Amino acid sequence: MSALATTQEHTPATAPGAPLLELHHLVKEFPVTRGAVIQRRIGTIKAVSDVSLSIARRETFGLVGESGCGKTTLGRLVVGLERPTSGSIVFEGADLARISRAERKRRQRDLQLMFQDPYASLDPRMRVADILAEPLAIQRVGTRAERSARIRDLLRQVGLAPEAAARYPHEFSGGQRQRIGLARALALEPKLIVADEPVSALDVSIRSQILNLMVRLQAEHDVAYIVISHDLSVIRYISDRIGVMYLGKLVEVGPAAAVYEQPAHPYTQALLQSVPVPDPELERAKAAYVVQGELPSPMNPPSGCRFRTRCPRAQALCAEQEPPLRPFVTGQMAACHFPLQQPAPAAA
Repeated sequence: MSALATTQEHTPATAPGAPLLELHHLVKEFPVTRGAVIQRRIGTIKAVSDVSLSIARRETFGLVGESGCGKTTLGRLVVGLERPTSGSIVFEGADLARISRAERKRRQRDLQLMFQDPYASLDPRMRVADILAEPLAIQRVGTRAERSARIRDLLRQVGLAPEAAARYPHEFSGGQRQRIGLARALALEPKLIVADEPVSALDVSIRSQILNLMVRLQAEHDVAYIVISHDLSVIRYISDRIGVMYLGKLVEVGPAAAVYEQPAHPYTQALLQSVPVPDPELERAKAAYVVQGELPSPMNPPSGCRFRTRCPRAQALCAEQEPPLRPFVTGQMAACHFPLQQPAPAAA
């Protein structure tokens, strides 16, 4: 194990206290074509539009929003499964779009993805030992004996017996398969894991076990998380900070307590009000705050504020000008012309 640990050491590229990950004006658009033989471009799907944020070391950043808002695409951009249309992804001071292929492969071990479906993400023809050994072999980490020892240690850390290494994915329950997925993400000792809907496919009774496991392993491995989910209770439980996305835009970001207890953006409040409560009177009382209508097409988003077509506070200004992210006295930043909270005083 000592040889394995030595092999995986990296020299920090940034000073202590600097952000681990920075996204600068990130844009991702997918072309839309028409025609069976001769295809012509008729538009673009604007999945991520000018998103900027930073993630600190050992931080858990929760990303929440409706289906189709671009949060999964943002996660895929971070781990390198998609290339940005424009903007930059800076990890430990290095722009991942401008480094060499060899350097990108070396840094890839520090950025791992935990998939939503714990069964579809595991090759059904491979034993667990081979699934966990594969990233180690690709990165040429350790000898065969060291990899075997590493696999046993990973299984122990996620609460599975060593005998699980000889079994196939279909022999496990959903919660156990997600533990294997977490073990695979941790195999290379990454510094950041993007967890895309990590518990949405699991029973409610199992979700808390996986979330508590993620929290414990974060403390043991000093890893940062980007947790993507539409489940507000999951995001609130595990996150230090929260980002709210709507139609490719980051509309609110800040400490979890501030965003949940004193939301500044009407969309954030609508998401919170959409969570069902077991009291009929309270449920009826909050009906006015629930988001109405359908999500607009990402091929042709509304002008100005993209939420204005569904916002009860929208006025003419919202169609003319896009609101910038600005700070609020409650501690978060939000992009809204007519917010729910008091904006922070402008700096002199």
